[in-house]
Amino acid sequence: MLAKLTSKNQLTLPKAVVADFQGSEYFDVTKENGRIVLTPVRLNRADAVRAKLAELGMSEVDVAEAVAWARRAP
Repeated sequence: MLAKLTSKNQLTLPKAVVADFQGSEYFDVTKENGRIVLTPVRLNRADAVRAKLAELGMSEVDVAEAVAWARRAP
C-alpha cells in the first residue's frame, strides 16, 4: 500500500491500515533504521492537566490550596 506525502507534509493512511486502530486519533512518530514508525497513542486528559500545571510551575500544594479556596462557602 502507498501513502503519498503532500506539499504540506501530510500523509493519508490507507483505510485498511487504520481499520485496526479505531479510536486512535494520535500517533507517536519515530524513525528506526530508515523507516517511519507510527504507534497509536491514547491521550489521557489528566496527563495534559499535569503537563500544564508543571509548565505553570504549580505544585500539589498549590492545587490543594486552590481547591480549598474554591470550595469555601461564599
